[in-house]
Amino acid sequence: MRRPRAAARAILIGGLLIWAILTPGFLSMPSLTALMSTASVIGCMAAGMTFITIGGAIMSFALGATAAASAFVFVTILNSAGLVPALAGALVFGALVTGLQGVLVGVIRANPIIVSIAANILIYGIAAWLTSNQTAYGPSDSGELFLRQVIAGVPVEFIVFLALIALGQFILTYTVFGRNLLLVGSGSPAADALGLAVARTISLAYVWAGLFTAICGILLAVRYNQGNMSLAGNYDYDAIAAVLVGGTAVQGGDGSMLRTLIGVAVISIIQVVLLLHGFDAAWRHLVTGLIVLGVIILYSGRRA
Repeated sequence: MRRPRAAARAILIGGLLIWAILTPGFLSMPSLTALMSTASVIGCMAAGMTFITIGGAIMSFALGATAAASAFVFVTILNSAGLVPALAGALVFGALVTGLQGVLVGVIRANPIIVSIAANILIYGIAAWLTSNQTAYGPSDSGELFLRQVIAGVPVEFIVFLALIALGQFILTYTVFGRNLLLVGSGSPAADALGLAVARTISLAYVWAGLFTAICGILLAVRYNQGNMSLAGNYDYDAIAAVLVGGTAVQGGDGSMLRTLIGVAVISIIQVVLLLHGFDAAWRHLVTGLIVLGVIILYSGRRA
């Protein structure tokens, strides 16, 4: 079954590329820059989501809220303490918030979907209470402006995204944690029988997901020079779509950052092409949802 699925995916991606190239304006520099910028923020979150999905926890619906809250934390600390403390604070916040969810999933064996939905509600609720739904605006002359720069036509934020993909792939391929994560995702009972630290592995997967998601929030805060809880709306679904389209198994135990890179490229191209054809955000969300549904149907029963 894998070969027909791979062939179907290759045909769809090939058709998408032809559609994109034939779209007027797609190969222009503004469109390609928009494509890389879109891929950057979706991709950082999708890279974090990859850890969760490979580990067998399916997906998280709280990463968008985490990214938005991390952006707010980053801007708030930036205004009072400077760039380095702001970066550290946002990263620690993302790791803690998502890591706590990992403890619930890994140690208590709570349902990961329910945990992420509850976390999403809590993050937005607590943020609304603490911030009164206000926007935090960053300074116009701070050191993080380099993240808005373009080097040889490539946005710095896209370079950051590629660096995260490389780091994530290194973790999955060359570390004990990465190898254990694949085994745990293949089946936690078997991993328990092998003596693997299942709870610690799942918890650490969520910590890495939180770190990568916090970087997504930082990039958004720098791009818009502000932090508020609406910055990362619907990015969870784009990240989920990218992970699944890339071929990471929704059941866990099989996947890579390189596959996620392909999935991010596909979702980003679709969004840019639809934008060039005049479709609004609602249509782009609809298409993303249909893609996720189609991939889940295509890969249902994969382990059978």
